[in-house]
Amino acid sequence: MLGGDALAHNNYINILHDLALLTVLGVRLVLVHGARPQLDAALAKAGLESEYHDYLRITDAATLKIAKAVTADLRSKIEASFSMGLPTTPLHNTDISVYSGNFVNAQPIGVVDGVDHHFSGLVRNVRCKAIEQALGVNSLVLISPLAYSPAGETYNLCAEDLAMKLAVDLKAEKLIVFSEAVFPGNSLRNNQSVFTPAEAQQLFDSEVINLQNPLHYRLNTLIDASRAGVPSSQLVSFTEDGALLQELYTATGHGTQIRSGIIEDVREARHGDISGIIELIQPLEETGVLLRRSRDKLEQEIDHFLVAEVDGVLAGCCALYPTSDQQSAELACLVSHPAYRHTSLGDGLGTELLAAICARAASQGIRHLFALTTRTRDWFIENGFVEVGISDLPQSKQAMYNFQRNSKVLLLDLEKH
Repeated sequence: MLGGDALAHNNYINILHDLALLTVLGVRLVLVHGARPQLDAALAKAGLESEYHDYLRITDAATLKIAKAVTADLRSKIEASFSMGLPTTPLHNTDISVYSGNFVNAQPIGVVDGVDHHFSGLVRNVRCKAIEQALGVNSLVLISPLAYSPAGETYNLCAEDLAMKLAVDLKAEKLIVFSEAVFPGNSLRNNQSVFTPAEAQQLFDSEVINLQNPLHYRLNTLIDASRAGVPSSQLVSFTEDGALLQELYTATGHGTQIRSGIIEDVREARHGDISGIIELIQPLEETGVLLRRSRDKLEQEIDHFLVAEVDGVLAGCCALYPTSDQQSAELACLVSHPAYRHTSLGDGLGTELLAAICARAASQGIRHLFALTTRTRDWFIENGFVEVGISDLPQSKQAMYNFQRNSKVLLLDLEKH
């Protein structure tokens, strides 16, 4: 993400040359550009005021008209710079292909806190296949902060939010956000530049935060991207020549880096985990996905549970309930935290917990693992289970089967798994 502040700095041409070099080297790049200061200046010149609500611009019809012109001018400027290739280098005759287009569908932000954002929008969906096809022919994909709804409306997007959504949906290895300041205050005092999302959030919460400050908003963007599964997110200075290459190709890197959560530990649950387990399962109990468990019942059954930690946070749980004959057991309450549920990390949590529960079951001599589910049949099948009938359940479980819930029955043969 190269914001409008970066494009206004005299170092921007060096950054574009570095991006061109990376493209020649085969790095698959999607470049999102911003336009905030340029649009502010154009509005002031037209006698219009720039209005914001929590960092997001309020885009009325007059502002949108000027935003279209400003964005088109910046996109043209960027494309012209890439058309220069790599001057004053042996690769000066190299062509850099740039693709841009309607890769993003948008929807309106709407009214927030009583404030109508008019033509300010959010990403509705990303045409990932089209972007990947462009990247597949060694082109750089350039995306401007304007996008269109299925009804043909144009919306002005926040470049930081746009870049984050693209990074998540494209399953990018890295999200790099250029910023003038790249170190939050406390990190300089602690000589720390690499954080887990939890550490970055703690740093974020420890300071007086002004979301109008680009550094603060961008740091929060990196935290959100990391929690959504982007493995590595960085703030890189747009004022320093070579900062991007230093970040990518030196051991020490550059700027502030947030590494996506790593599953630190899958372990037996303790009584101190009960509140965290309740927080995980309660939303699913309220929607009927899981059967309700009282706190007292959880305290009595805590020895059946395993939990997974990510960045020091309880991020997943599951439970194993052996039958009386110890030949089979029920896998129950397999849940991941909502922040990770629909991400690659959420998938990893599920498979890590399943592997741990299978190991526990095998160590107890259990031969078959079964699960009852109303929503996640396909996930279990993808992980080796087969769908069976109610009659394949142990007799004790057949007697307790809730026909009103009509749960699917999935079975895993641990001797073959």
